[in-house]
Amino acid sequence: MSGGDRLSAISAPAEGELLVVVGPTASGKTELAIELAEHFGGEIVSADSVQVYRHFDLGSGKPTARERERARHHLIDVADPLDELDAARYARLADLTLIDIRARGKLPIVCGGTFLWVRALLLGLAEAAPRDEAVRARHRASAALHGNAALHDQLHAVDPIAATRLSVNDVVRVSRALEIHELTGRPMSEWHQEHAFATIRHPHRLVGVQLEREELDRRIEARARAWLEAGWADEVRELVARGYGDARAMGAVGYRDVRAHVDGKLDRDAVLSSIVRSTRVFVRRQRTWLRDKPVTWLPARKN
Repeated sequence: MSGGDRLSAISAPAEGELLVVVGPTASGKTELAIELAEHFGGEIVSADSVQVYRHFDLGSGKPTARERERARHHLIDVADPLDELDAARYARLADLTLIDIRARGKLPIVCGGTFLWVRALLLGLAEAAPRDEAVRARHRASAALHGNAALHDQLHAVDPIAATRLSVNDVVRVSRALEIHELTGRPMSEWHQEHAFATIRHPHRLVGVQLEREELDRRIEARARAWLEAGWADEVRELVARGYGDARAMGAVGYRDVRAHVDGKLDRDAVLSSIVRSTRVFVRRQRTWLRDKPVTWLPARKN
């Protein structure tokens, strides 16, 4: 199926309307975003919390040189790996990027699987407590001493809704949820419920690729295998050697599994299955977020 054929269901965006390509990891978001950019004269704004960092290349699925030739991409390779870029800062950067793209007469097309960032850009973030570096340092020390699961258990005791949503290994966000509770006496989930993400910052239309679960599972495994064969472990070794072993992106899906392999905790045969398992867990969370969203689902291209 050609790109033009499957785009026949997508009308030209209204003035100021964003096209936002969403969907599970490995579903083909980048290819769809490029097709939309070619069709409507657009440029792509990444909403990926790993692609934003320099040097985290293979395991983040950054667009290839050929893909970047087909469509201009933004907010990729714009931050140092030790720079903890959060959803609020991403939204500010993306806002400026949208202004720049539109000033040149192009259509911005947002594309990415970090749905917290997508939500922050489109609907804003709930007002919450200010940051407290002393609290965060205490959480990091606790996780280092007792393990990530122990920190996650603390969150579950005070905010089970947030704990269910957040991964045990997402120490930064688990710490933030605990920080909000400690500083305000209220769970982060209550702040989010009050906000309800009802304020639309940017008019938008969600577009995604429809894939059967079996086909998505096949793509996840094939992609992980290809990245490992291309040198993903060597990339992680180099990142650790350069001092990026504790970078936020190293805890991302896939990277933490490869890091465990590099550290000798997973052998060569086990790392692939570990990546596939953790990716499937992440995909389930993505599907949950998408469940009640008004997405225009398009058929997948043959892979």
